[in-house]
Amino acid sequence: MYKSKSKAMLLLPWLLVLPVVILRAFTTVYPIITTVTDSFFDIRLLAGKNEFCGFSNYVKMFRDPKVLISISFTVIFVLVSMFFHLLLGVLLALALNMKFKGQRFLRTIVLIPWAMPSVVAGMAAKWAFNNDYGLINDLIRRIIPSFNYNWLIYRGSARAAVIAVDLWKDLPFFAILVLSNLQFISSDIYEAAKVDGASTWQSFTQITLPLIAKGVATLCIPFTLWRLTSFDLVYSMTSGGPGEDTALIAYRITTEAFTNLNIGYASAMAVVLFLIMLAFSLLNMKLTNSKKFET
Repeated sequence: MYKSKSKAMLLLPWLLVLPVVILRAFTTVYPIITTVTDSFFDIRLLAGKNEFCGFSNYVKMFRDPKVLISISFTVIFVLVSMFFHLLLGVLLALALNMKFKGQRFLRTIVLIPWAMPSVVAGMAAKWAFNNDYGLINDLIRRIIPSFNYNWLIYRGSARAAVIAVDLWKDLPFFAILVLSNLQFISSDIYEAAKVDGASTWQSFTQITLPLIAKGVATLCIPFTLWRLTSFDLVYSMTSGGPGEDTALIAYRITTEAFTNLNIGYASAMAVVLFLIMLAFSLLNMKLTNSKKFET
């Protein structure tokens, strides 16, 4: 009798979470399996085609100039954006961590860009970078009256503009999360270092950075994954232009799936993106758990 009760108690937690597990499997596992399966088929809804093609979609993907451009810009976008997230995010967090009048108010309003939907930010940026009536050129013309430049029709400036808007939008949130790490550092440590004759720079490099390094590295995982799957900002700001120069890989996948209705090809790109994200996550978790981040 006692053994049967103990077995029932062991099964009870599983029975309680079973509905959530089934729901999660239906909304996550099933779509992944379907996407992987579709990637081996030539599914073109407009042509009414659904045939097994093996690895043809994967081979085609790495020979497609549009996809290669999207991959190259995605790499640039992620690396440049994350570099400035780390650099400026830590600096902004340090500034917000200082004690001054209006500190709480500043910490609140600094999150306004992050709270703004990406589509709204992209549409506002599209207006701001307009040559004729945009805010950016209007400010420049106050110094250089004859200045004229169409930011979003040239490859370099369009890419820089997309990265800048992405940084403007998500940097405050990154900084607030870094700030939460700074809050756990006791002021007694800094006071002891000051008594020992440590300078401000030495306190930053020898105390602050080592103590927040693991937390900041952990933050890089979701922020990098968000960059890899970014779609709405490019969609509303440049629509992938000029040409295909600002089309991130997530935007390319969406275009193939929902505009060209080339489901098999889009599924193959989605699988590759999923594997890249999985590999990065595993690598980042391994690095954050290494001895380099032990304090």
